[in-house]
Amino acid sequence: MLVASGHVPAASVIAERIDGAVHDVRLVRLAEGLEHPWSVAFLPDGRFLVSERPGRLALIDGQGHSRRVDGVPRVAARGQGGLLDLALHPEYGDGEHDWLYFSYARSGPGGTGTAVGRARLSGTRLADVEEIFAQERFSSPTHHYSGRLAWRQDGTLLLTIGDRGEGPRAQDGRDHAGSVIRLTESGGVPGDNPFVDDPRVDDAVYTLGNRNIQGLAVATDGSVWASEHGPRTGDEINRIEAGVNYGWPEVTLGRDYATNRPIGRDSAPGMRDPLYVFEGRFAPSGLAHVSSRPFAGWQDDLLAGGLRSQRLVRLTVEGDEVRRAEVLLDGQIGRIRDVRQGPEGLVYLLNDRPDGGLFRLEPAD
Repeated sequence: MLVASGHVPAASVIAERIDGAVHDVRLVRLAEGLEHPWSVAFLPDGRFLVSERPGRLALIDGQGHSRRVDGVPRVAARGQGGLLDLALHPEYGDGEHDWLYFSYARSGPGGTGTAVGRARLSGTRLADVEEIFAQERFSSPTHHYSGRLAWRQDGTLLLTIGDRGEGPRAQDGRDHAGSVIRLTESGGVPGDNPFVDDPRVDDAVYTLGNRNIQGLAVATDGSVWASEHGPRTGDEINRIEAGVNYGWPEVTLGRDYATNRPIGRDSAPGMRDPLYVFEGRFAPSGLAHVSSRPFAGWQDDLLAGGLRSQRLVRLTVEGDEVRRAEVLLDGQIGRIRDVRQGPEGLVYLLNDRPDGGLFRLEPAD
């Protein structure tokens, strides 16, 4: 039966068993027909919300039936822009805090920029839609919007904004491009942000020197982790901490796209080296921290998705070092856009395709 969005139920086993070092897994497709899906959020009643980059929001039930959610604001769906990340308020479900937060690219003076809105889900429509933040300088490039959202344990909201393809902006503290932003739930600036008393840096800025973060996860101990695109190679995993400069474009292990020559220095005083650098051109997108009973052997590991590499990699972090990296998926679903741990501890994935899908990893036994 076709439903409002035109998507069809498609729950099926893609791979019955994929062998792993700790857990063997089963790969299941839950839904398909999603156009460049970007993010998945889990509603308390078991349904899924999935953003589609052209500017649509899909509501999917446990059988894979999908309906279109109306009321999404207009987005700038050009290049890498469009409707991006989703995040429910940490207290979603109590009525008062039933807010869905979403990042998106929108048009404005000078071009496009990254913004954050919030709304309430009323049936299959967004109500009380409001924009709570927009980067202060819009520009003509249509890439490196970043736009990942994550809630810290203190109830503040992190937003990543890419350098918009203009690297030096990431070292300009008055420019939101190339940074992580920290906001209150209503879009204000927390009084304890690291640069509040520094006239050289905008009050909302939490970190500097970030090229294009595409994965963001908060661990159970409160630490914040990000996966970030380098240029040609040099893709990184970083621990995100207040006030840190992560170096781009002055410090990077990436290379120039045209010449394949190193772009910057390997390291510099006052700038943080990456915790881990992926081999080759991984192109990270989607990052999850594991705190799962079904995958107990992956406890406290990171799961990083890759676009160009089409891989899902498990990273075991001990202190300030990645001790192990295990490839869990390698091309089975193509370009991986989002990676999430669900409420029951299973792992959910989106692939970046014109006819993309929602997938789940389960223990094979």
